[in-house]
Amino acid sequence: MHSGDNTSRTQPSGNERPFPILRWVGITWLVVWIPAYWHAWGWQNFLHFCDVAVFLSCVGLWLRGPLLLSSQALASMVPDVVWCVDAGWHWFTGHGVFGGTEYMWDHSVPLWIRLLSLVHVVLPCVLLYALAKVGYDRRALPLQIAICAALLVVSRFFGAQLNLNYAYQDPIFHRSWGSAPIQLAAVLAFISLVFYAPMHLLFARLFAPAPNRRTL
Repeated sequence: MHSGDNTSRTQPSGNERPFPILRWVGITWLVVWIPAYWHAWGWQNFLHFCDVAVFLSCVGLWLRGPLLLSSQALASMVPDVVWCVDAGWHWFTGHGVFGGTEYMWDHSVPLWIRLLSLVHVVLPCVLLYALAKVGYDRRALPLQIAICAALLVVSRFFGAQLNLNYAYQDPIFHRSWGSAPIQLAAVLAFISLVFYAPMHLLFARLFAPAPNRRTL
């Protein structure tokens, strides 16, 4: 079989209406998740990359939009795997590997709200299922890079103390790489090359192309 032969892939049907139940699950999730997180951590929490991905994924399910679902698959896969590894390691050893999941053991926040973060375990599976149903839209990579760039610019307005989306200091060396444009460009380049690009190549190989239609 030639490498360019897509006949072995599941071709999304243009006539079916995917996610008849899952799209309602996504909306119900937002109704519970948004006020709970807002109460626990404030509205600015929804500007984190991972929380934007959750919101846009639910919107993508509702709209049945291959482009939006594909972009959020790029955004979610690597970070959610990292989150699961860190949380799992913390569970067994008492300390994380990468950091970022310490809030799961913050007893000042109700347990049921903290457990909502297990969406990091579920979301990658949901998005892989969605891509199998509607296909992978190859325009997802530039769209997700644009979303990431916009969030990084917004994050600079929240100050160095919050360091939202690592817009001031990177999570590995805990240092700034220069002025605001240089720092943001460095973070964007790292995320695009390490997180998004490999997933884009993988998804383009695994999933059939999404139908050519003007929709998110």
